[in-house]
Amino acid sequence: MTGADLALGLTILAGLLLRAAGLLLGGALRPDHPAIAWASAVSVATLSAFVVLAILAPAGLLASVPLPARLAGVAAGALGWRLLRGRLLPAMLCGLAGLLLAWWAMPG
Repeated sequence: MTGADLALGLTILAGLLLRAAGLLLGGALRPDHPAIAWASAVSVATLSAFVVLAILAPAGLLASVPLPARLAGVAAGALGWRLLRGRLLPAMLCGLAGLLLAWWAMPG
């Protein structure tokens, strides 16, 4: 077993243990408990960090899309979410359409 395999196995084990602990705590605590509020805030912050990272320092195919087009996609998605009263899937489609339209309209 290589070091990378061991690291992957330990990461999977840690994730499973944290998930089990979350299920046990989540079932035992009220929805308005401070620990549940903290876990919710941490999950939203983590997701936000991944989104910012994907926009500002993308990897893979998204790296070929210019930053202004990615920002236009974010703006179109946010506007779609606002205009469509918080409906997520249509807002995501608005964001994708905004990104593709901005990318298509860019010179070069």
